[in-house]
Amino acid sequence: MAILRLYTGADGQSHFEDIEPVFEPRGDQSDYAVVHAASGIVARRFHAQRTNPWHNAPGRVCVFILSGAVEIEVGDGTVRRLGPGDVLIAEDVTGQGHITREVGDEPRVSIFVPLST
Repeated sequence: MAILRLYTGADGQSHFEDIEPVFEPRGDQSDYAVVHAASGIVARRFHAQRTNPWHNAPGRVCVFILSGAVEIEVGDGTVRRLGPGDVLIAEDVTGQGHITREVGDEPRVSIFVPLST
């Protein structure tokens, strides 16, 4: 995954910086990389066919799915599938939470952007 930073240099001109995120294993069949530390934006890579039982969102976050696919199940049994280009706003930080199931043979890569309260 390539990340391109566009910034203004000391010369007053715009410049590019290539950023290659470094993924670290989390021990739960997923990997984690900081994209922009100051804002809390992170990338997560979820191993194919990983399942995460009932859990809450890690905080109010906007999740952008870049690759792979995931099914999310909520308390009433409804299941929705999300794939590349889909966006999830996760705000279930209390209560029963939700289940996630990775689907397909490809790892899911998502960007998590914290939302203000």
